[in-house]
Amino acid sequence: MDKLAGMAMFVRVVEEGSFAAAAETSRVSATMVAKHVRQIEQRLGARLLHRTTRRHQLTEVGRLYYERCKTALAEVALAEASASELQANPRGRLRMVAPVSFGSESLVPALVDYLQRHLDVTVDLVLDNRTVDLIGEGCELGIHIGDLTDENLVARPLKPYRRILAAAPCYLDRRGRPQHPRELGDHDCLGHAYWRTQGIWHLVGPDGETCTVNIGGRFTTNQGSALRVAALHGAGIVLQPELLLINDIEAGRLEPVLPLWSYRPTPMHLVYAPDRRPTAMLRSAIDFLLARFG
Repeated sequence: MDKLAGMAMFVRVVEEGSFAAAAETSRVSATMVAKHVRQIEQRLGARLLHRTTRRHQLTEVGRLYYERCKTALAEVALAEASASELQANPRGRLRMVAPVSFGSESLVPALVDYLQRHLDVTVDLVLDNRTVDLIGEGCELGIHIGDLTDENLVARPLKPYRRILAAAPCYLDRRGRPQHPRELGDHDCLGHAYWRTQGIWHLVGPDGETCTVNIGGRFTTNQGSALRVAALHGAGIVLQPELLLINDIEAGRLEPVLPLWSYRPTPMHLVYAPDRRPTAMLRSAIDFLLARFG
């Protein structure tokens, strides 16, 4: 006899209070109900119920088995409901948050591709460089760059975030092309006002060689896109995400500086709240983003 069916029948006996009531609810005979319970007791080698003419009372083993049965049956129901949900077509409104540069340059094109595949999904994307309370602000997904601080979120690793050095050819013609990070101290380096290590660049080179450089310059701002524009106009050497500079480099507007070196790679994760029953929309978005950026 099926174990799950027996467990379900035992739970019904406990909750209905008698074999007869459980039989009526299940639309089977009381003899069949008793058979289910008897087979469980034989399998476990322990009595689950004290039977009287008026009612059935749980033994100590029966009480523990009843609680475990309820948990197991709930998990089975959840698994089946989740499987049904995941086979459905993704639909709904996906709320997501990401840092400004990565979001605008890399994530937006990816999300457009995702929307073309799933016509019943809409995306609400917030671009913000601050650490956002994902759950508190009602977002299903987030891109987090840097060390993780919220242990309540599921974090799936993505490709590390890479920052590179570049400058306008006119600046390099005027000031020279550095051959080692130590020479950056003699150059105008464009600083990001919000970096915790403003004035210090930690660079990683060939074979994992590292170099910490004290830099200085005459222009600082709080936006990476503004630093890029300053570099395009010859203001100095910029250290920004590769994805923000690559088009200018390929077009010749910027030139890589110390191309074998980059800022130490920063961890990047796709984060979301733990959900025992993810929707088809959420599951499809997670799988898509992991395939694109993982």
